[in-house]
Amino acid sequence: MSDRPQTLAGWVDWLGKAEIPVLKHSARELDRLRGDEDALNARTVAGVVTDDPLMTVKLLRHMQQRKGRRQAYELVDVKQTLLMLGLETFFRELPARPVAEDLLRGHADALIHLLRTVRRAQRAAHYAFDWALRLHDLHAEEVQVSALLSHSAEMLMWCFNPGPMLEIRRRQQAAPDLRSADAQRQVLGFTGVELQRQLVIEWHLPELLLNLFDPAEAQSTRVRNVMLAVNLARHSMQGWDNPALPDDYRAIGALLRLEPERVRALVMHAPEVG
Repeated sequence: MSDRPQTLAGWVDWLGKAEIPVLKHSARELDRLRGDEDALNARTVAGVVTDDPLMTVKLLRHMQQRKGRRQAYELVDVKQTLLMLGLETFFRELPARPVAEDLLRGHADALIHLLRTVRRAQRAAHYAFDWALRLHDLHAEEVQVSALLSHSAEMLMWCFNPGPMLEIRRRQQAAPDLRSADAQRQVLGFTGVELQRQLVIEWHLPELLLNLFDPAEAQSTRVRNVMLAVNLARHSMQGWDNPALPDDYRAIGALLRLEPERVRALVMHAPEVG
């Protein structure tokens, strides 16, 4: 993969032109739905899309490009986006390929890290959506999608730049005190957060994703919701005995006005959590 960009600007441009891959499971499910007229509708397709952060960002980027660069941050509800686009057009203009698992054939370690990141994003999206509903957020779908896409740049780099991404992991394992951002700068020349922010801006992804980088928005309910969901997903993926979880429960309790023990019971028994 020596033809890959070497700078932040280069990657933003390259990814803007790349065909975003989808998960193998998504490709299979979309193919199945397309052949089943009784099951095929915007709701069932949206269910597949919103379970796959790569497919979700593929759809939202496509719609923004289709509507022009003056498009405001407004396409956040996947079902409504599919209704605007039309299912026939969706299947024609957004085929479920390439498949991420095929791209990473021969890079088994990178595929494992990609799938872990996807699972973490799915878990964060589930938490964030549930909490948004509890908080009576009128735009709960934007909260859900923002949590789902919070690590989309990392996923894309695992797909398209697996060697350097594995080198970052190796350096951190060799030096546990090495911060992720520092390791990323050493290997890539920029951080994942910098790439994520630029992709959000360039692709006009949900505005809430941009607010995650704004210190002035740090105390807003919706930003706290997404950040706490992302943190809980990351910590719980390391096991329910992770020492960071009690602090997560207290912070989530403050958001939802619940006791930490109630939060713990709520998240551990969530149906989407394995």
